[in-house]
Amino acid sequence: MWLLPAWSALSRFGARTYYRLTRAGADVPASGPVLLVANHPNSLLDPALVVAAAGRPVRFLAGSRTVAHPQIGWMIRGVGSIPVYRRIDDPSQVGKNEEMFRAATAALAEGSAIGIFPEGISLDDPHLQPLKTGAARLALSAVNECGAVPIIPVGLVYRDRDRFRSEALVIVGRAIPWEDLAYAGAASGEPVRELTRRIESALRDVTVNLERWEDAPVIEGAEAIWAAELRAPDDPAARVERLRLATETLAYIRREESDRWRTLERDVSRHVRTLALLGLEPADLHDTATDAAALRWTLRRLPTLLLGALVLTTGVALFALPYRLSAMIGAHTAPREAARSTHTVLYGTVVFVLWIVLLSVVAGSFGGWLAAVIALAVLPVWALASAGARDRWRAAWRDVRRFLSLRRRAAVLRDLAAEQRALGGELARIVDTLAPRVTMTPRPEPTSLAREG
Repeated sequence: MWLLPAWSALSRFGARTYYRLTRAGADVPASGPVLLVANHPNSLLDPALVVAAAGRPVRFLAGSRTVAHPQIGWMIRGVGSIPVYRRIDDPSQVGKNEEMFRAATAALAEGSAIGIFPEGISLDDPHLQPLKTGAARLALSAVNECGAVPIIPVGLVYRDRDRFRSEALVIVGRAIPWEDLAYAGAASGEPVRELTRRIESALRDVTVNLERWEDAPVIEGAEAIWAAELRAPDDPAARVERLRLATETLAYIRREESDRWRTLERDVSRHVRTLALLGLEPADLHDTATDAAALRWTLRRLPTLLLGALVLTTGVALFALPYRLSAMIGAHTAPREAARSTHTVLYGTVVFVLWIVLLSVVAGSFGGWLAAVIALAVLPVWALASAGARDRWRAAWRDVRRFLSLRRRAAVLRDLAAEQRALGGELARIVDTLAPRVTMTPRPEPTSLAREG
């Protein structure tokens, strides 16, 4: 476990470098035994986000094949991962899971945080898979050693998991109540099943579960319209809650009122596409664009943008090649889409390190050893700074487009605002009417659909 002490800091650095990461929700206990249960949409980057949110070292249960992997196994073992012997890997090894339970229980008794992904494997589906019982069995089997350890759900929500500097959100839920089951025993079937049900319910409360990937644009569009017309606060956890409620409500409409669903899907999709062509989002229809506001915006940001332009331009010139190469390697080496960003990060780290060393050698050949040392120190910082500058420039360009659209298309935007008010009212009526029925209706098992595109 030589890498475990530094694992928390490395995870935060890696997660916040690749994604624009936001954390929301409850706090994870800073010490003492805790069991963190999370959804698993993004292969080996999921543990990094869980650790980043926990703010403390976390030991994970990991598939034995991953632990023994010739390329990344050293890292998995170095952070103290405990191997799980899955039937899909090798049925003859399943009996060794008793060793896993003993090791995990001992770690909890020592005050460690244990992370587990109850779905068992990272897949490309847009929804939770049926949970395995391992998390519940572990918690129940550890009661005699360390009592009813806190079981905390962690929801991982990615805007575009394969895109560098896209948004990622980690929502930490409140501890799952299970003291009434704690002393029923791990061998007792019903307590295990009941605790697994509670874990699944808690995970659904902090995740967004689409029936199919094609629903994502209309769900996100409906949420954005609804939030804009409600004047809802720009809070990440609240946004995920709205997405979750919109997803379940619209799925209910699809099952029970298919004609209403098709009409709503068409109207929301058309409205959001029109706004996108204008460089706008639903919330922008409530803004006003004045020359005075544009001047204030320009004066505030001009120094930052000028410096950012220098950093970004040189950053693109220096690092465009390794960036493109990392993306290509990730796309061609990943065995499935859920692992693409993991491969991009792992291979990209190697590519960037080698590239920086190469540039430092080139600098040394022209300016001597001092130039090489300076390049070796400055280039990593410059690469990170250029990524941040790119984020700021994209945000600035979006603001410019928004300002121009609001100034030049006032009549069109008045019509769009009226259309959006009508859509927002319809969405609010649907949610108010159907939300109680949605929460009382058992969630159907979603079909397994691979992501397209």
